[in-house]
Amino acid sequence: MAQEGTVNLEFIGIDPETQGGGSPTVWVEEETADLVVQGIKAEEVLKALISGTEWVAGHDTGIPAHEAVIRIPARLVPILREACDVAERRAGLRRTAAER
Repeated sequence: MAQEGTVNLEFIGIDPETQGGGSPTVWVEEETADLVVQGIKAEEVLKALISGTEWVAGHDTGIPAHEAVIRIPARLVPILREACDVAERRAGLRRTAAER
């Protein structure tokens, strides 16, 4: 159990092409089953496109100050898929094969 003010993360994976510096990385928070993702900061043109487009009718446009747009390389899709599976199991949203 996490102490107040602490977060326990389960490491899922890191960019397989990392060269030892900062790299896109994926974790699952143990208590909430939330995905935690470190990615590449989106470039200004991408942020402008996302911020200026009404993606859902009636939903505010823009990127709130408490949110960020990041880029995840396609080569991380298998790692994200694994993280989704771990999060679903941890949250009790899906049964494992052994539980079926």
